[in-house]
Formats: sequence, structure tokens, C-alpha cells
Amino acid sequence: MYSDVATPQSTTTDIEAATYSKVAWRLLPFLFLCYVCAYLDRINVSFAKLQMSQDLGFSDAIYGLGAGIFFVGYLMFEVPSNLILLKVGARRWIARIMVTWGAISAGMMFVSSPTSFYILRFLLGVAEAGFIPAILLYLTYWFPNSRRSKVTALFLTGIPMSGVIGGPLSGWMMTHFNGHLGMHGWQWMFLLQGLPTVLVGVVAFFFLNDKVADAKWLTAAEKSLIQHDLAAEQQGQHLHSIKDGLTNPKVLLLAGIYFFFTMGLYGVSFWLPSLVKASGVTDPLDVGLLSSIPYAAAVVGMILISRNSDATGERRWHLSLAGLLGAAGLFASVLVAKDTTWALVALTIGTVGVMATISQFWVLPASILTGGAAAAGIAFVNSVGSISGVVSPYVIGLVQTASGTAGAGVFGLAGSLVIGSILVFTIPAALVNVAKRKRD
Repeated sequence: MYSDVATPQSTTTDIEAATYSKVAWRLLPFLFLCYVCAYLDRINVSFAKLQMSQDLGFSDAIYGLGAGIFFVGYLMFEVPSNLILLKVGARRWIARIMVTWGAISAGMMFVSSPTSFYILRFLLGVAEAGFIPAILLYLTYWFPNSRRSKVTALFLTGIPMSGVIGGPLSGWMMTHFNGHLGMHGWQWMFLLQGLPTVLVGVVAFFFLNDKVADAKWLTAAEKSLIQHDLAAEQQGQHLHSIKDGLTNPKVLLLAGIYFFFTMGLYGVSFWLPSLVKASGVTDPLDVGLLSSIPYAAAVVGMILISRNSDATGERRWHLSLAGLLGAAGLFASVLVAKDTTWALVALTIGTVGVMATISQFWVLPASILTGGAAAAGIAFVNSVGSISGVVSPYVIGLVQTASGTAGAGVFGLAGSLVIGSILVFTIPAALVNVAKRKRD
């Protein structure tokens, strides 16, 4: 029962809640904006495909390879990028990443052949490498594990929100600006979505702080509280060295699990507009508007699932059930592919599950890793996941080119989500469940 009399424990809890709320309101809206820019610049090629393939004569296989080759550059530079961050600080490195990838993304307007398409997509991956691991590592500098599921989910809602914003925005840009100044609509889209990222990157340099001690917007007591909480949790079962972050079996297992989950993520990200179009919708603006519905539902689902995960301290079931939900939705979307309404319902269910797996997964590495191991391990795990970014769109592209339908490829993506959901339970609960660790 609740008491009307304030106790030292309740007062302390209120102070903690107020402090972390203050940090969240300061950092998360801006980091969310950064991620929307990042993911929008990564997946806008899926909307460009609606016009670019016809204008430039690209087959589905060419598009699939170009969409996936981004991750080759991303994979090669992911770990080095995060290790550089440890040397120069998050503020400088995050700003650098955003400025360079925004400029290259805008440069996609100059694509004129498969070769130029491949080169620019590869360079975009090089430029963006390290961004997601940098932010995930950055969050561990400000929030303890017991609060990290919700803040990670709030940050990663940038993935579906880029779909909510990007679908209608990309469709409108390609329709409205098509033919202006002799440029195709897809060229305008790359230009108008790439340049704002450069500006946000400049702002990041002045807005972010490298660590809690540098935050002038926190009081001394608030800094002390956060630093105490972070120091206390590092006394647990963490791996510390860079070598641990790259070679420890726990990290390798996490990397394998993430690979299977991101197969589903990139399948949705790159092919959702095409799947909507295949159901009978032809106008680019309509495709964009309908594509935003699954992403909007995913935002709500990610927040609700992460909130319950933090409240209960349970991590594995929340992640596994999300993966199974995503698999069911993707599987069903193929069975009702020719009916726009039911296909959209199935894709919405699948997208909610797929997106929730990503936000829930990223709580796990930070439960095990700290220091140099966190910088190297988070980047390594994300790099392995990026391999699926090469495999997923290319395989679906080949299947669609050969068979005329992406159904078989989507079945494969659903299967990968099931595998990931099963592998989650090979991780000991004591390592990741907050309530369990507190009792040990």
C-alpha cells in the first residue's frame, strides 16, 4: 500500500526520476532527429527505386546490389570508427559522421549508371559507419542499464518515424519536383533530404557533451547521482577490454542473433514500398502514405514493449516474442499480397515486431559490455548485422527478378526472425535481466 508520508527512499526515487527525465529531454529529441536523418538517408533509395529504376534502366538485381553495397563500406569501417570516437570524443565524431554522409547522400542525385550507383552507395556506407554504435555507446554514458530499454527504444523509434515522415515526404518530393530545372523527382529527393543532415551535423558539434562531467545544464548533485549509478553497475558481470569486445563468445553469440533480426529489418526497410506497390497501388505519393502506416504503428509498439521491459526487468521474452510477431506478419503479408488492405494489416503487424526486436536487442550488449569492450563490441555486433543488409536486399532482388515475386524471399526473412527468436534463449537470463542481476 502507498503511504501519504514521504520516506527517504521515495524522495530519493523522485530525485532520480527527475534527474534522468531531465537528461532524456535534453538528449533524446536531438539524437532522435539525428537518427531520423540517418535512416531517411539510408532508405530513401527504396522510394527512389519507384522512379530511378525506370529512368536509368536498373533491374531489381542492380537495385538490390546497390542497396546492399552500402553495408560493405559500413561493415569495413564500423569498428575503427567507434575506436576513433574513444580518442576524439562523441561530440566531434558524431558531427563528422553526419556532415560527410549528408553530403554524399545529396550527391546521389548525380547517379547515372550502375557503376556510379554502386560507388556512391559504398561511400555512403563508409561515411555513416560508426554512427549507430556511437549513439548506443553514448547512451551508456548517461543512463544505467535499468533505464536503458526505454531510452534506447525512444532513440530507435527514429527508424519507423523516418518511415512515417519519409514515405509521404519522399513521395511528395518525387511527384511535386519531377521535371523542375530538368531534374527527375528522385534527384530532388536525394538533394533535399541530404543537405539538412549536414546542418544537423554542425549543430551536433555545439549541442552535445562528451560526458556527464561536461554538462553545464546539470547540477553538481545530478552529475554525482548519474556517475554513482553508472559506476555501481560496472561492478557486475561486464567485459572491459577491446579484445573482449571482439572475441568473447558472448559477443559472438550476440552478433549472430542480431544478424538474423536485421535480415527482417532490412527486408522491411528496402522492400516495403515495393510490396505496397505490388498489392495494386501505383501512385508514388499513395505508396508513400500507405507505407507510413506500418511505421507509425511500430513507434507505439516499440515504446510500449520497452516500457514493460524496464518495468519488469525482463529482456529475453520481450525480444523473442517481438521477433515471432514480426515473422508472423511478414509470412502473412505474402499470403494476402494482392489485397491492399490485408497486405497492409499484415505488413503493419510484421513491422511492429521487426522494429521492436531492434530496440529490445540493443539493451543486451550494454548489459554485458563496458569501456573499450563496449566501444568495440557494439560496433562489431552492428557490423555483423550489417552483413544482413548486404544479403537481404540482394537475395530478395534476385528472387524477384527470377520469379516475378518477392514472396519466397519474404518467407526467408520471416524464417530468419524465428531463428533469432530461438537463439535469444542461449543467453543466460542472469546476464541481461535487471531484476535477476539485482537478486544475485
